[in-house]
Amino acid sequence: MAPAGDREGYWGSPTSTLEWCEENYAVSYYIAEFWNTVSNLIFILPPIYGAIQTYKDGLEKRYLAAYLCLTAVGLGSWCFHMTLKYEMQLLDELPMIYSCCVFVYCLYECFKYKNTVNYALLFFLITYSVVVSIVYLNLKEPVFHQIMYGTLVSIIVLRSVYIVLWVYPWLRGLGYTSLTVFLMGFFLWNVDNIFCDKLRALREKMPPVVGAVTQFHAWWHILTGLGSYLHILLSLYTRTLFLKHRPKVKFVFGIWPVLFVEPPKTL
Repeated sequence: MAPAGDREGYWGSPTSTLEWCEENYAVSYYIAEFWNTVSNLIFILPPIYGAIQTYKDGLEKRYLAAYLCLTAVGLGSWCFHMTLKYEMQLLDELPMIYSCCVFVYCLYECFKYKNTVNYALLFFLITYSVVVSIVYLNLKEPVFHQIMYGTLVSIIVLRSVYIVLWVYPWLRGLGYTSLTVFLMGFFLWNVDNIFCDKLRALREKMPPVVGAVTQFHAWWHILTGLGSYLHILLSLYTRTLFLKHRPKVKFVFGIWPVLFVEPPKTL
């Protein structure tokens, strides 16, 4: 991880247990890590739109929760990278656990009748969230959080692969795109951590705007934000197909995918 801040800024010295490779307060006096902050917009704005569309379509509230949880992750990450304060770090990291638990519940309940509740799974995921939160608050070890988060992601991936291989194979494109984009983000996250010194030296020789392209933690946000959003689309598409709705992916402004769902045809 990067050393302490290169410049003095509005929020003072960092208190977080993690600090990333972007030079602190290099762009704005009020934002510690500018690119790592603004890249969170992909976590915030598209899921809000998705939540609104889900509400308009009258779909199950757990998918509304999934979109809003993704937005919460983006807001928490924005606050963390803007301030580099420990309290804001928790606002980033703990919602990552909670949102993944919501994703797990949605994905593993895709093939149940409407208005049913899996209390056993719900109890397990709530317990998991509480235990991870308590341990992490006391341990303050980022690796522990990363392992617990990675475990949930692995569960989601296994279930997604099962769905696109054996249940709805025509959704492979959406499922594999979501996974590939997420893994690309994870790869760049590691590059940013391992080669931080070299990346910083490279940026000193490049114009600021060009150097911004090498902010790989920001790319981690962009790619994992997109991958997570596409996962919600996959989960929601699977669910609405099972309920015999008529889901269709449309591209807003010809760029961003949104799922529109029509109710089943009545005879």
